[in-house]
Amino acid sequence: MSFDTPAGTRGTRQPSGWAFRWLNKLMARRIRRKGGGTFMGFNALVLTTVGRKSGSERTTPVGWFPGPDGSYLIVASAAGASGNPAWYYNIAAHPDQVRVEVEGRTIAVTAEQLHGTGREQAWQQITAAAPRFAQYQEKTDRELPIIRLTPRPGP
Repeated sequence: MSFDTPAGTRGTRQPSGWAFRWLNKLMARRIRRKGGGTFMGFNALVLTTVGRKSGSERTTPVGWFPGPDGSYLIVASAAGASGNPAWYYNIAAHPDQVRVEVEGRTIAVTAEQLHGTGREQAWQQITAAAPRFAQYQEKTDRELPIIRLTPRPGP
C-alpha cells in the first residue's frame, strides 16, 4: 500500500475557500439524503478520512467508478492541480480508517493506491467513462493517483 505520488510543479489552482467548503457540505448532504447520487456527471460517494495532522474526521464528496469485486475507484485529481488533495494525504496516513457512504450505506473500506498495470487498466476505464479526468491529467505534471477502496469484512 504505497501512497507515494509527489506534488507536481505545474497545474491548475486547487479548489478551496469558503464557497468550495460550502458546496462540498451541500453535495455530501445531498448524496446522504438520496442514498447516492451523481456529482458532475458521474457516481458520487461521501469519503470520510481521518486528518493526518488534526486526527479529526473529514468528509468529502468524490466521484467513483466501479472496481473489481465490489470495490470503488476514486481519483485524487484536485481538478488538475499541481498538488494532491488533502484527502489523499489523510488516506496515506490512515488507510485503515476510511469509510464511504454510498447507496444509503456506510461502509468501512481499506484504501490502496494502484500502480503499474492495475493503475493503467483502471485509468482506461475511468477516462472512457469520464473524459474530464484525461483533461485534468493534461493540466498537471503529476500522475493522478487512483485509489481502490475495498470493503472490509464485517465483524
